[in-house]
Amino acid sequence: MAIFVHYLFIILISTVISVVSFLLHRSRRLRSLRLPPGNLGLPFIGETLQLISAYKTENPEPFIDERVKRYGSVFTTHIFGEPTVFSADPETNRFILQNEGRLFESSYPGSISNLLGKHSLLLMKGNLHKRMHSLTMSSVSYSIIKDQLLVDIDRLIRINLDSWTDRVLLMEEAKKITFELTIKQLMGIDPGEWSESLRKQYVLVIEGFFTIPLPLISITYRRAIKARRKVAEELGKIVRERREGYERGERKSDMLGGLLGHEGISNEEIVDFMVALLVAGYETTSTIMTLAVKFLTQTPLSLAQLKEEYEEIREKKSEWEALEWRDYKSMSFTHCVINETLRVANIISGVFRRTITDVNIKGYTIPKDWKVFASFRAVHLDHDHFEDARTFNPWRWQVQKKNIFYVFAWNEFGQNVQGTSCSGNFYTPFGGGPRLCPGYELARVEISVFLHHLVTQFSWVPAEEDKLVFFPTTRTQKRYPINLQRRC
Repeated sequence: MAIFVHYLFIILISTVISVVSFLLHRSRRLRSLRLPPGNLGLPFIGETLQLISAYKTENPEPFIDERVKRYGSVFTTHIFGEPTVFSADPETNRFILQNEGRLFESSYPGSISNLLGKHSLLLMKGNLHKRMHSLTMSSVSYSIIKDQLLVDIDRLIRINLDSWTDRVLLMEEAKKITFELTIKQLMGIDPGEWSESLRKQYVLVIEGFFTIPLPLISITYRRAIKARRKVAEELGKIVRERREGYERGERKSDMLGGLLGHEGISNEEIVDFMVALLVAGYETTSTIMTLAVKFLTQTPLSLAQLKEEYEEIREKKSEWEALEWRDYKSMSFTHCVINETLRVANIISGVFRRTITDVNIKGYTIPKDWKVFASFRAVHLDHDHFEDARTFNPWRWQVQKKNIFYVFAWNEFGQNVQGTSCSGNFYTPFGGGPRLCPGYELARVEISVFLHHLVTQFSWVPAEEDKLVFFPTTRTQKRYPINLQRRC
């Protein structure tokens, strides 16, 4: 027994010495690198548990606020298994976004990369990404939305709302709407049993995004991989049929038709590409729809003003007449509501990038192959950039009593792609640089049409209290149940 205790004591002492040596070595190395100040936390785990714990609440801001107060707006941490430089600084965020491909490259957790596929737009790099990003943006340009997509957006939203009962889970219904819209825009397919079956598989795929990417350990990830194979099989059938038709001279104006018209793109690449676009169109837009309704419900004055705006539009139209482009452009307060929902909710809280060379930022050096995180959320909710920043206030987007709205997002040339320039670069809900979200205008149109028909057709109250959480994704815990009453 004494020998056992002796050996146990030796092992304990050795472990303590090893941990202390590791921490001292790491500390000396960090000082020699001139990294931003910060704390790498526990060995291997870092500060991941603190971050996850904060983002599983309605108020995750203390995780960022405490570190910004102690270290400054650019600090070093260790999250999700890697040392990471975290930026809550708008200028640094812009620098990161604009230097995609030169100093930084896109980097996502293995679970997301595996489930989206190696040919997804999120993971493409260099000229291939530039070409496919351009193709995507041209497929959802202003003219395409105005002349081709708006009529189907209006029609499909009306059909869905007509089927609602007096109680719905709003987030579920919004997801159904956005999935059907995305399927229609990508492949020209109207909703039915096939699209609903595919959507159920997508739910399983998305659940696997923030899991350990080891099928033997994570049941959720294993289920997601299986669902991803089913999704790829179903989309592959459509792509093969459409390619055969294309080779016979059949042409369609949807996005799949555009992909088939580009030489050198295989069926497998098209499937991966479509998998990622379905996720983007389905998950994020539906969440913005839901949270816009939640925030409007909590601020009755904003809901009343929105209703007035829509009544003015309806007075000029017959009961079942579809919305037109000029109606959308006239929804000035709607744009304010969407801007503020994007700012407060931060559906995309930020982006991960990896350095491809040593990078100098604000007098610090970030070593090659380190992760960086540009936090949009930290900037959007900073009181130095927005007055009373953590309060939903759509009127902040109105200037001098004129119905002017702003959307700040940069293209690859550093140019503001919509709205009025902003010297502080404080508002970036759609990212920027070469990876600017290509569907930003389409999302705004879909949300606007949805809000218009919801507000003009229904009144509602929350069915029960539902909290907002931010991990693994931004959502309400109970999918936002509401009781509805149809307007006469």
